[in-house]
Amino acid sequence: MQLGTKSAIVFPLALLLLLALLTFWIDKSVQPQLPKLDGSSRHDPDYMMSNFETTKTDINGALRYKLAAAEMKHFPDVDTTDLIKPRFTQFAKDKPYTKLQGDTGNISSDGEQVEVFGNVLVMREAFGDKGEMTVETDYLKILPNEEYATTDRPVVIKQAPGTVVYATGLIYEKNQQTVTLLHKVRAHYERPVPKAKKTLTSDQKNIQQPKVGKPAVTVQSDKPNNNARIRRRYE
Repeated sequence: MQLGTKSAIVFPLALLLLLALLTFWIDKSVQPQLPKLDGSSRHDPDYMMSNFETTKTDINGALRYKLAAAEMKHFPDVDTTDLIKPRFTQFAKDKPYTKLQGDTGNISSDGEQVEVFGNVLVMREAFGDKGEMTVETDYLKILPNEEYATTDRPVVIKQAPGTVVYATGLIYEKNQQTVTLLHKVRAHYERPVPKAKKTLTSDQKNIQQPKVGKPAVTVQSDKPNNNARIRRRYE
């Protein structure tokens, strides 16, 4: 009889303890989470750098990349890095360098995506018989590991001496070595100026010389969604 009395007392005590724990858990689960006092929940930078420059080299010590900016800020709440006046330069052995710059930019937490905004300029230096080439736009999204870049904004592509291509929207795929111009494509092609003529002998003067064609050709489509795929090797 005494054993049964102890069991009868222990059971309601255990039940009350369980109910108390359950009530505590429910209370904690419905309460709003208190903001952290370390600033990580606010959109404030946890570190900044001004007028910085960083470089990356290959295993042989040759320069591969250079990143510079007037200012860099890291925001822990979204784990992104914002850049003011970013400048990125890519180098390769026996190949022309390529430079990218803009007004602002940001880099995702894993470095998989880079966005550049405002007065975006991509420039590939002249090399061999190829003139300098530039791409101008207001926005460019880059996936560095996939070597892929795209924009839905108007773009202007220029290549010396006088080729100019206008379009809206661009996709660059380095692995495919292609640039796809998406809409409203217009092109102006200017033929290179012929080299200076050499002094001809009397016999050479009697040979009829070929006529030089018109110096420029403009191509424009009236279709509003004129698509064009340019396939060429980019080095």
